Amino acid sequence: MTILVTGGAGFIGSNFIIDWLKGEEEPVVNVDLLTYAGNLDNLESIANDPRYCFYQYDIADSQSIDHLLSRHRPRAVIHFAAESHVDRSIAYAERFVETNIIGTFRLLECARKYWMNLSGSESNKFRFINISTDEVYGTLKPEEQAVGEDSSYKPNSPYSASKAAADHFVRAFYQTYGLPILTTNCSNNYGPHQFPEKLIPLAIMSAIKNRPIPVYGDGLQVRDWLFVSDHCSAVREILRAGSIGESYNIGGSCEKTNLEVVTLICDLLDEKRPLMNDLSYRSLITHVSDRPGHDRRYAVDASKLRQQLNWGVEETFQTGISKTIDWYLENAPE
Repeated sequence: MTILVTGGAGFIGSNFIIDWLKGEEEPVVNVDLLTYAGNLDNLESIANDPRYCFYQYDIADSQSIDHLLSRHRPRAVIHFAAESHVDRSIAYAERFVETNIIGTFRLLECARKYWMNLSGSESNKFRFINISTDEVYGTLKPEEQAVGEDSSYKPNSPYSASKAAADHFVRAFYQTYGLPILTTNCSNNYGPHQFPEKLIPLAIMSAIKNRPIPVYGDGLQVRDWLFVSDHCSAVREILRAGSIGESYNIGGSCEKTNLEVVTLICDLLDEKRPLMNDLSYRSLITHVSDRPGHDRRYAVDASKLRQQLNWGVEETFQTGISKTIDWYLENAPE
């Protein structure tokens, strides 16, 4: 028995593999192209584990993926691989089409052919887990309720549009071919190993280098935040007991404005590593021009996951952000 993880050298994928090997004996095959956000250093702690192996392949390379599936015969494909930064999608939209749409389509085709040739018991156990985002649902007004799994897709950026398209292909492969899929739509993650273009690591790294901490526009954009290990535990539960063909929202029920997040980071850094001049890190907060089409609020209702699979978060935002800051203080380059 083996699982195959795509994008396992990235932020969430690497955390998932490390968490998996802490609690499971089942081996993991990691497939990652190692683009700018993929880093094998994220997996240094388990690099020599005999239950782990790595292949530097593109998920759009059907021949290589076919070979891996045939060789390792996984019982599940957990698909984390994606281009995921909204700013980059605005500047380089075609890359997001190539990876998130075409890459996912070709991976699905490989998985479908592999699954169709499995024996009865192996076929019944096989799962394809599609890791998506809450951004496919679009923006919410302040008074609107968090979105449920049946909410309409209304993507507003090339990134979210590419993920929405991938989600639709995943659904179509279930409806048309019967491929046993499950989709997760998760809120904003944070934690160790996150690439520093995202808000929280960018704020932490800017602060400890005594540089301006950029905040888009008024900073009142609202996001639902989830510590990455809680995301990993949700995916494990969905793989274990999720219903085929279903979508599951994963969220922390922790809505905060970007400005609140950055301010808390500054306050914790004031305690953990005070500035020499007795100033607060808040003095580094700098408002910059807002990004085009910046969604105002995301929030997902994760009650289906909590009720059906008895999942819940272990980290509050206060404990999670403190652990995250500690990790960056220990691991940031000089």
